[in-house]
Amino acid sequence: MSECRLPLAAMSKDDEIAFESALFMRAAAVETRLRQVLDGHPLAGEISRPERLMAAMRHGVLNGGKRLRPFLVMESAALFSADGDAALRVAAALECVHCYSLIHDDLPAMDDDDLRRGQPTVHKAFDEATAILAGDALLTLAFDIIADEATGLPAEHRAALVLALARAAGAGGMVGGQMLDLDAERRRPDEAGIIRLQAMKTGALIRFACEAGAIVAGAPPADRERLAEFGSAIGLAFQLADDLLDLTADAKQMGKATNKDAAAGKATLAALHGPDWAREQLHGLIDQAQALLEPYGEQADMLNAAAKFVATRNS
Repeated sequence: MSECRLPLAAMSKDDEIAFESALFMRAAAVETRLRQVLDGHPLAGEISRPERLMAAMRHGVLNGGKRLRPFLVMESAALFSADGDAALRVAAALECVHCYSLIHDDLPAMDDDDLRRGQPTVHKAFDEATAILAGDALLTLAFDIIADEATGLPAEHRAALVLALARAAGAGGMVGGQMLDLDAERRRPDEAGIIRLQAMKTGALIRFACEAGAIVAGAPPADRERLAEFGSAIGLAFQLADDLLDLTADAKQMGKATNKDAAAGKATLAALHGPDWAREQLHGLIDQAQALLEPYGEQADMLNAAAKFVATRNS
């Protein structure tokens, strides 16, 4: 397949600029909220916040990044005119979970990476034990943020978000996917196994991000499921694009090491079928994602743009 068939190529320059501006503004809002929740002042019920631990947490979170998952939370919530501040808090909570996973993934016992977003990983900037604790604390903080009455949602909505995030992040989701990824170094999975691994390790949090907006808004179950299916489609697209970049991009472009999957003997769909096949599949996944958003019309423009961005990003 030629590059011109990729969905983002069909976007006008104005649409592209509008999306990048929205992504930047959402990221800035999330960054501000994350700085607030990661300050050194203990909350009610806490005793103290050790400065070295907080510094490590901030290093792992406040280091740039596109904040795509928070963007998806906020835009999916906006689709239903949900409370913006509540969506922002849920977005910040999800980013805490995502960053915890990156801190732990980078550890020597896992992927053994020294670079993340162009900076030393947390275990390099601090030490392994502190990195583990920073990840633990971020995971716990995420549920603290959602459960807190300050989130401004009815208790049943907060409980639903806690449950959905726990399912997406735990043994049946992201953490289970990481276990399958480690197993894949010893025993290569078949294509179905790779898809399952990626749906859990990467896709589960992206699916939650899209579904969370509907939960924040108290949207009907049918809308919640539609947004979850949209998240599943772009989650697989995100990982497929990531695997394609691992094959074709360099470390400077990515801000982290590349070609690590091949070096570790891990099977990916892009490596299994080749770059052209991967680009063709990306095209189909984004078509599927956009079809799911058709009932929402122009209100879903930013989510449609996010789907295109996922498929064609270069870092």
